[in-house]
Amino acid sequence: MREKLEQAREQALQGIVGIDSLAALEEIRVRYLGRKGVVTEILRGLGQVAPEDRPAVGQAANEVKAAVTAALDARKAELEQREAALRAQKNRLDLSLPGRRPRLGHMHPIPRVAEEILGIFRDMGFQVATGPDVETEYYNFDSLNTPADHPARDSHDTFFVKPGVVLRTQTSPVQMRVMEKTQPPVAIVAPGRVYRVDYDASHSPMFFQIEGLLVDKGVSLADLKGALMHFVHRFFGPKTQLRFRPHFFPFTEPSAEIDISCTVCGGAGCRVCKFSGWLEILGCGMVHPEVFRYAGYDYETYTGFAFGLGIDRIAMLKHAISSIGHLYENDLRFLEQF
Repeated sequence: MREKLEQAREQALQGIVGIDSLAALEEIRVRYLGRKGVVTEILRGLGQVAPEDRPAVGQAANEVKAAVTAALDARKAELEQREAALRAQKNRLDLSLPGRRPRLGHMHPIPRVAEEILGIFRDMGFQVATGPDVETEYYNFDSLNTPADHPARDSHDTFFVKPGVVLRTQTSPVQMRVMEKTQPPVAIVAPGRVYRVDYDASHSPMFFQIEGLLVDKGVSLADLKGALMHFVHRFFGPKTQLRFRPHFFPFTEPSAEIDISCTVCGGAGCRVCKFSGWLEILGCGMVHPEVFRYAGYDYETYTGFAFGLGIDRIAMLKHAISSIGHLYENDLRFLEQF
């Protein structure tokens, strides 16, 4: 039995020397020292040994176990050290390499243009106000003097959430919400998303708009023209020409639309302006007395003007963008130009 133990030790030690992985090393341990290992199987025959020889055989078995265990531990330490060195080499930080400069993000064209517009009106004394995207028909239509039979209140033009509740078609409802809580003078600009059932190269079912409102004693159409001319010249340049065309909006009287000289051809005529030399940018007018009645304002004491412009359209004009879809497709080839 001593010879078998000695033979098992020699085989185990020789096998351990050539092992090159922790998994193979574990197999060696199980093969010789496991519950069904070689050394364990030899010791199960200890009952057949003469009583006087059992102590010596037991001592020899312990020596074999100790020798094999020590060799296993030593080899395991070597393999773990080698693997640690390989991992360190793989993950080594080479300080001699040039650093990688992180790419800086930038604002999307729409919020950039919106912030520029808001900054111009802030400089004129306007404050920014906001309101909910989901509105009641009262704030979106009724309080803005839009009659029940107006085409804008049909489902082919407005998204209805449920009866009496819509996705706002304009940011004008913010005007009424502010006027209900504030006594004149009032000077606000209201940016935000608006929704309409419309989609083509120049229209989107969801787009961005800025509404403006000024109410005080003695506000006139001349004040409206002066404020909007100042905005256009600040935003598009001092040489940009304007023209006011009569129009109709339920919530203003008189009402007008404003055109500017084409930002692409300078008014000479091109495909962008349909060879007219002019581009429409916003609608405006003097606040209708009926709107003041809903707000609880004395329309014989106070007057005011309101205007609304599409941020998306302004961005398209400023940067000569051919389709509104480019602003929402998130194509980096397009966005990185800004």
